[in-house]
Amino acid sequence: MKLVFNYIICISIILCSTTIFAQNYDNLGNKPRFTVRGSVIESDTRNPIPDVNIEVNGGGYTVTDLSGKFRIEVSIGDELTIRHKDFYTIYHTITSNERIEVRVEPINDSNYKSKISKSRLPVFKSLIDSAETYLKKDAQKSIQFITEAISESSSKKENAEAYEVLGDINIHWKQYDLAVSNYRISLQNIETNESSLKLAKAYQLNKNYQESLQTYNAINKSELSNWQLVTLYEGLGDVYRLTKVFEKSINAYKEGLALAKKHLITPKVTDLNSKIAEVYNAKGDTQIAKNYFSESLKQANKQNKKRAVEEKLKVADFQNNINDYSTEITLRKEALNIIEEIETDSIFDNESPLTSQKQNYKIGNAYLEQGDLGNAIPYLEKSIEEADSKEDLIVKKDATRKLSEVYESAEDYEKALSAFQDYVDLVDQVYIKKEQQISQATRFRRELTSKQNRILSLESDRALSESKYNFNIEQAKRQKLIIYSLIGGVLLLLLTAFLMFKYIKQQRLANNLLALKSLRSQMNPHFIFNALNSVNSFIASNDERTANKYLTDFSLLMRAVLENSEEDFIPLEKEITLLELYTKLEHFRFQDKFDYSIKVDENITVEDFVIPPMLLQPYIENAVWHGLRYKKTKGHLEIAIAQTEADEIKITITDDGIGREKSKALKTENQQKQNSKGMGNIKKRVSILNDMYKDKVDVFIDDFKDEEDTGTKVVVTLKKD
Repeated sequence: MKLVFNYIICISIILCSTTIFAQNYDNLGNKPRFTVRGSVIESDTRNPIPDVNIEVNGGGYTVTDLSGKFRIEVSIGDELTIRHKDFYTIYHTITSNERIEVRVEPINDSNYKSKISKSRLPVFKSLIDSAETYLKKDAQKSIQFITEAISESSSKKENAEAYEVLGDINIHWKQYDLAVSNYRISLQNIETNESSLKLAKAYQLNKNYQESLQTYNAINKSELSNWQLVTLYEGLGDVYRLTKVFEKSINAYKEGLALAKKHLITPKVTDLNSKIAEVYNAKGDTQIAKNYFSESLKQANKQNKKRAVEEKLKVADFQNNINDYSTEITLRKEALNIIEEIETDSIFDNESPLTSQKQNYKIGNAYLEQGDLGNAIPYLEKSIEEADSKEDLIVKKDATRKLSEVYESAEDYEKALSAFQDYVDLVDQVYIKKEQQISQATRFRRELTSKQNRILSLESDRALSESKYNFNIEQAKRQKLIIYSLIGGVLLLLLTAFLMFKYIKQQRLANNLLALKSLRSQMNPHFIFNALNSVNSFIASNDERTANKYLTDFSLLMRAVLENSEEDFIPLEKEITLLELYTKLEHFRFQDKFDYSIKVDENITVEDFVIPPMLLQPYIENAVWHGLRYKKTKGHLEIAIAQTEADEIKITITDDGIGREKSKALKTENQQKQNSKGMGNIKKRVSILNDMYKDKVDVFIDDFKDEEDTGTKVVVTLKKD
């Protein structure tokens, strides 16, 4: 009979729920409507903004007037969409009939530029700080600061920092795919271990598990700080746990735990003990899991109250999983006391597990699992009351459904039906709210994606500008390289030409020195041969005394000649001594043929002038042997040295012999060749010396006079150094 009665009750509840659903949807179409008034103004100047589009999700539409005001018919829960070309779209949910004031920040270029010029927008670092300040409060505002920061960025390092913070924003607002994209852009600018760890975590949250593992494993562990290394092992453990590779997960967690203990990283010690316990629990090793949870709970109690209560609740969930409801209830009651303490300083949103309504609900559920209906009911009712005050429809719905089940188990079917009716009504409210949340989340994601695309567009423009700039720089570099190469080539050619010129000059000098040496070697034997002929003639005539005297003077002359034979120039004073000695020897031999005189100008400073050795001797020899020797009467040889200019002297050798033409006619063919060769050597020697010493010596030969014995005149000009 009891079973039949229960069956009737269930049928009644189902029928009632159908009726309630129908009534509820009917009421949705007839919610009380009212006119709400509002205004749209600029946040900084408070100037009204006319022609703003105001739209209600139910279909109503209006625009603001010249004073920025509007009126529109709405119901509680409706959402206003406020659009204008000069600011980002705003969404507002109607909660009452109070007047609405919408403050906006214009974003058109002119206003933006004027704000920059007037208020001097903060530099890059300030913008990043502002973005981080609003990161958890207002995603759009935070991203706007990032957009401005990227436009202010002047280096790859700043660009990397901006995109890293943008990735942090995406992570907080659960836009994991965008986070992956932004962390990758950050790493493309500058690779840092911190960004790499964040990218690996973003891959994990976006369920790109293999990419996450690859990123973690690619990081150089030796470059990480102790905290980062623990974070890396923790991340690896998370990915292996999610992919159910439990052994690798435990190993990674344990490596991280060992490091955390070694370096006294207390928060990570708590977290890793807790995570190891969760993996063992997932494997079915509940006893090992219990040990690790015991350790994590002990460590958490040493930290702040919030961390302690979080761990208590995690352990309570574990106790629920292994059906140890008494321990679960104890832990949750302890957690409730702590939550009441920290709620005075902190505000937890309804998504947080640290809400009293959720814990009261779970305590009531644990009592229900134990069959203790008397204790379950007050905790569930308390949960419903708190959820209602905090507008937590999800917990209120679940607690109401659970309360209906409790009443049903207690056979209080009237209360069970009433609670179930409330539950059905809450289901409908949750459905409506979820739809709005889904719509808002979709719109929120679309807006974030739009902002992301705008940032990427700015980055593309920047990249294009940088590419053009880099191209121009590269082109300029190439042009400079070509110019420098040409200059280098010219300099190399000039250097080569200089070295070649120097080499040729040195070679020429060496050749000249060799030629001079060769010419001197030819002249000295010629002179010696002539002198020895003279000695021979004295010996042949049995004039031994004259021969001895001649040989004595000759040996003095030869000694001096040999001493000077390696020199290109010798002092003029020394050359005059040699000339006097040589002329004396020739006169000694041909006393009956000529007399001689050597005249040196008293004004000449002879030590200031130098002369090639044996330069004058051949001309004197020619004058004696080919001019004066054939003269019928006694002739005269004169050697005169006079200074014509401050840096120049002239040495004149004159004889009144038979002259060059008659002498040439008297010579044999062999004598002509010898004479020609001797004079040729002198000319070559003078030419080489002039080439080496810049026209230092000049020789001029002419007839002395126009009489029968024409004679010869040789003028040698010497220049001072």
